[in-house]
Amino acid sequence: MQWFELGPFTVFDLETTGMSPVNDRIVEIAAMRVEVTGDFSEFHTLLNPGRAIPRGASRVHHITDDMVTDAPRFQHIGHDFLEFARNSTLVAHNARFDLSFLQESLARTGLPLWQGKTMDSLLLVRRLYPGLPSYSLQNLRGVLKLDRASDDLTAHRAGDDVVWTMRLLENLLTKALEAQENC
Repeated sequence: MQWFELGPFTVFDLETTGMSPVNDRIVEIAAMRVEVTGDFSEFHTLLNPGRAIPRGASRVHHITDDMVTDAPRFQHIGHDFLEFARNSTLVAHNARFDLSFLQESLARTGLPLWQGKTMDSLLLVRRLYPGLPSYSLQNLRGVLKLDRASDDLTAHRAGDDVVWTMRLLENLLTKALEAQENC
């Protein structure tokens, strides 16, 4: 069995104006969906948060006010994202953070909350690779060799973090399936 046959999965990542789902806003949302056939599709957009992006947040994700001036607001894409992820398991690395922002943004704009299945790759990697010094996505890139020679990816940009999280999910589910076969 191939790992993606356990799906479909929608791996997603957000970049935000800060750390509080109540007080801060999403400035970028990206997702990759893998079907049980192994086919992939992508969703990505910058978002206008309706407020200035703090310098500290911009230093992390390199998204500036100028970049989001003409971007849509969350209320204009929230439904599209829910449709993209519909009938799949929503996956994020440190899902508590991303899901809290997603749910708060959906509620704030009057859209239905995500009711589907969710998976946190952080919890799974801690179980399958105990004792690592760090479980940050950036550390796991090196430890688990998630980078490819052809990569031109930037840390802390939602689209690129989704690529690494999808590779991490593939690694984790493949390892779990192999362990199950050996039992």
